[in-house]
Amino acid sequence: MSKFIKDHIITELEDQLRDLGEVLVVDMSKLTGVDANRLRVALGQNNIETLGVKNSLARLACGRVGLDALNPILEGPSTLVWGSDDVVALSKQITAWSKELSEFHVKGAAVEGQTLDAAGVERLSKSPGRPELLSKIAGLILSPAGNIAGALLGTGGTIAGQIKSHSERDV
Repeated sequence: MSKFIKDHIITELEDQLRDLGEVLVVDMSKLTGVDANRLRVALGQNNIETLGVKNSLARLACGRVGLDALNPILEGPSTLVWGSDDVVALSKQITAWSKELSEFHVKGAAVEGQTLDAAGVERLSKSPGRPELLSKIAGLILSPAGNIAGALLGTGGTIAGQIKSHSERDV
């Protein structure tokens, strides 16, 4: 491959990876054509992109865009996977597919500058995703207001009603 073509491929990789904080690396090399197409179509429907890449070119592109955490994982046949709503949803989908297709293997990931091995991706897939965390945060934020409202409706409400009636009586 000529230097011009390599530089062009690296530039294209950089453009695709530039704004990503999380990328998974999988091995799809042993999948049959039918299984690989089925996997790509299913992932594409969930806004997940896959890209088979030569490791040396991927290392150069990842180094230029700050995804150096992928370097230890880029050994042997590698396919980069990114997209979805958040990294937890992505890892859940990829982990589910790795259980369904015995020839499909998760190699690891780069998440916020940290390298995760296959076991780390598995643990990440079992953690709560963005929607679940947002709902928990909203519940925690609203909890004190709910406690105040409950107090005002309960004993506090009775006291407030008595104070109001007492203040109206003195007028």
